[in-house]
This record gives sequence, structure tokens and C-alpha cells, in this order.
Amino acid sequence: MSKLIYDKSSPGRRAELLPSPGVPEEKLESLLPERFIRQSLAALPEVSELEALRHFVQLSQLNHSIETGFYPLGSCTMKYNPKVNDLMASLEGFRELHPHQPKDQTQGALELIHTLQESIAEIVGLPVVTLQPAAGAQGELLGLMLIKAYFESKGDRNRTKVIVPDTAHGTNPASAAMAGYEVVEIGSNKRGLVDLDALKAALGPDVAAIMLTNPNTLGLFEEDIMQVQKLVHEVGGLLYYDGANLNAIMGLVRPGDMGFDVCHLNLHKSFSTPHGGGGPGGCAVACRKDLEAFLPKPVVSKGKDGYFLDWDRPQSVGKVKGFYGNFGILVRALSYIFAHGKEGLTQVSRDAILSANYIKANLSANYNMPFKQPCMHEFVASGIWQKERGCSTTNVAKRMLDYGVHAPTVYFPLVVPEAMMIEPTETESKETLDEFIEIMRTIDRETKETPEVVLNAPHKTPVGRLDEALAARKPNLRWKKP
Repeated sequence: MSKLIYDKSSPGRRAELLPSPGVPEEKLESLLPERFIRQSLAALPEVSELEALRHFVQLSQLNHSIETGFYPLGSCTMKYNPKVNDLMASLEGFRELHPHQPKDQTQGALELIHTLQESIAEIVGLPVVTLQPAAGAQGELLGLMLIKAYFESKGDRNRTKVIVPDTAHGTNPASAAMAGYEVVEIGSNKRGLVDLDALKAALGPDVAAIMLTNPNTLGLFEEDIMQVQKLVHEVGGLLYYDGANLNAIMGLVRPGDMGFDVCHLNLHKSFSTPHGGGGPGGCAVACRKDLEAFLPKPVVSKGKDGYFLDWDRPQSVGKVKGFYGNFGILVRALSYIFAHGKEGLTQVSRDAILSANYIKANLSANYNMPFKQPCMHEFVASGIWQKERGCSTTNVAKRMLDYGVHAPTVYFPLVVPEAMMIEPTETESKETLDEFIEIMRTIDRETKETPEVVLNAPHKTPVGRLDEALAARKPNLRWKKP
């Protein structure tokens, strides 16, 4: 950083002149506690506006982004999001809203929320939707709170367990535990799907729900889902759908039609919000009609005088977020849905499935594919062949960076050794997919011919290989002047 900005500092240069606070200096001293008054100037670089601009642009160019390269990032759907949806969210009527404005001044925003709720209800096949949660994990927790409230309202307090497959996202058992449930893990069969015998053994009158994503995190469609839902419903339990992989089924099949009773979906994955960088997120939770009474309040409803926030919900589980979600995310989501329509959303899923199967087929001779059946929008390859040559999946992932490709999710799901979860999404061209295939083949060849190149990668990034464990445990986020 010092080479970029501090070494360019020259006394007296300014990139910005701050306006006067409009308060006499002596008055400021009386208003502020003495401990907050700086006794000397901060040691900030003194540079021109142009130099400051170049500094921040150069910093941005050190980051990988969807505008500069490919993200084969399985489970996270790091796809391109059309910029027109950002434009819709920045319209003055949406951008300048304040959550405390009266309802007669926010009818447009309330109508948008209500319309998005109805749209998502149609997409997932469940009649009732709330958009209040901030993001997917909070949506999971809310869904389990709805399930718990439902059973408590029926006087059934003996359901203490939630079943979670060994391929589940890590948030599933965490959310179940936070909701006060005991987590029961069941294994997968040889085809990477729910083991029906293991499920039958886990079921009983103490089971509240099973949490599934379909397709699962191996990118495989749960072919026995109708049998699964029958078994769970027969013992009085409910089915919870983790909507992280909705990108594979939009317009093709709906969670409600598969027998799910509650589901969440990530608006910042499937419906056009830049994902990554810490947020913001957005989430919808949908449920069947007899769980509606427990939705978080206020509920956005439509009456004879327009749209309003309905607080009269005596059985509600309460608020889960201040105000109403991240509203800009909701604008983007509805813009995305309107732009595509039913046929367009269906095509999104078809293209995502085609892209994943195309890459899988073309890399099957280079990387171990533990599950042979066709995948959905993503697939999991194993780097065990490369590991046998001394190059682990970590090494392969680091080498990808040298070729301008972001590494995919690695070492997850845990049921696959040396796992690489690859999701190309529907937004990439065949040329990009072919280029990625050739990169992966090249790295495979390097593990045979020049393994030291892979073992010491990356070579072309702004920084070399980092101590990731140390960086996670002791992050250094503060620059100090030498």
C-alpha cells in the first residue's frame, strides 16, 4: 500500500476540501469531550484528487470480479447480474424512501413487496411468503421457528429432532440447533442421494422436520423425493426446503409440488443481486397456508384502501429484522423476475444445467467424478487423482488463479474427498466454458509433468500463497506507517 499512496504523499496537496462545520472552533471544543479532540493531525497521505483516484482504481483491479473473470463457484451462484436491475433499485422513488414514512407515501414500495411475494409464491408453489429476513441463514432460522410455532399451537411439544443429510449446507444444522432442535444426521447412498433406509430408521413421533435442498449440494436431484415426503408426513413431520439451489429448478419443478411445507430462497443468489463482499443479502420464506398465522410481523397486505403493514398477528413469531428486509434487493429481484417471465426463468435453469453437464462430461477423463448420473446446475469433482501425484485440491485451486479464474468451492461437501464443487451458471458463454475446460486440463497435465509449478501456485497474483489459517484467526486489517 505504501508504494501506491503513501510514497506519493507531498505536504500541502489536497484531494478534497471539507466544508466548514458551521460551528465556531471554541464551540466545538465545548461540545466534544476532550478525549475525542485530536491533538495532532492524522498521518494521512497528502495527494491530489487524480492520485487518490488512481490509487483506489488500482486497488479495485487487484480483486477478482465477475466483470474481469469467471467464477465457477459451486453453491454460491456467482453469476452475472444484469445492471439494469441495479438501475431500477437506484430510481429516486425507491432510493430516497425512509422506513418511517406513512403508508400513503409508500404505496409503491408496499405494492412492490406484495407483488414480489405473489411472484415467489408462484415460483416455489407455496401460497404464503414473507420477505422480512435479511438473508438465507436467517430465513432458515425463521422457517424452523414457523415449524416450532406450528407444533406448539397444536400442543405437540414432543417433536424435538430435525433430520439433516450429510450433504447439507452447514447452515442447516446450525439453524436447527439455534431453533432449539436436536440435529439427527443421516447418510447418503452410493448415488449421493438420501438413503431411504437411514431415513426410515431416524423417523418417529419426535421428528419435527427434515431439511433438504433439491438438487442437493452434490448437484444431484433427489429422485426419491416423493417417497421421502410421504415417509416424513406419515409420522407427522414437515419438510423444509433449503432454496440455495433454486437456480437449477426455476420453472421446471416447484418445492411445493415436491411436498415441501416451508422453504427459503436467497434473493441474492437466484434473483439478481451481486453476491459476495459481505452483502447485502435478501431472503424469502414461503410456507403452506396453515403456517401463515406464525409469519413475522408486520405482514405486507392489501386492503380496500391500498397496501398496508398488518401488525395484528397474535400468533406471529415476532420480528426477525428491523424494518422490512433490504429493500433494494427486493427491487432487483422483482426486476429480474419481470424481465425474464416464466419462460425466461425456465430457460435460466435449463442453461445452468446444460453448462454444468457440459463441463462435467469434458473433464471426466481428467478428474474423478464420484457420481456418474447427470447433474443439475453444479457438480462435484474429486482431485484424488491429482492428490496421488502430490498435488492436492488446494494446489489445483491456487493454480487456477494464475489463469484468471476464481477457484470453486473446495473440500465441500465433506462426503467427497478432495472435493471441487463447480457451478458455471447460465450466464457464461460456451467459449468461456471451453476456456475453463482447457485450463483444468492444463493443470491436470502440470500435476504430471511439472508438479512443482502447481505446488507453489499462485505465481501471477498480487500476493503469493497466504497462510490462510493465520489470516482467518488473526486478520491484520490496519495499516501502520513504517
